[in-house]
Amino acid sequence: QVQLVESGGGLVQAGGSLRLSCAASGRTFSNYAMGWFRQAPGKEREFVAAISRSAISTYHADSVKGRFTISRDNAKNTVYLQMNSLKPEDTAVYYCAADSAFGLGLSRPYYNYWGQGTQVTVSS
Repeated sequence: QVQLVESGGGLVQAGGSLRLSCAASGRTFSNYAMGWFRQAPGKEREFVAAISRSAISTYHADSVKGRFTISRDNAKNTVYLQMNSLKPEDTAVYYCAADSAFGLGLSRPYYNYWGQGTQVTVSS
């Protein structure tokens, strides 16, 4: 099993930066592709970014492309989300998730492990 703990959220003014961290338990972190999601009040959860097991491949949602960067350090069992040029519409609870698709032999992402979330609030 995988346990995930996010940190790094907070209150920041528009145009500012934050770096979110997601620390994973266990010794098989490199077996999982990882993703970041967010959910604003009254809105559905939306995908933000994903990174492959080896960190060779990344993908970012159009809404954050050019501003946010996902990365990982498998030696530290940690995935990051660097957020620059923050906007008020980025305000949300941000969640880290582990994709078990490869280990389970699935052809689509299967995010079955989730962190508790960390609040990001961007003021104007």
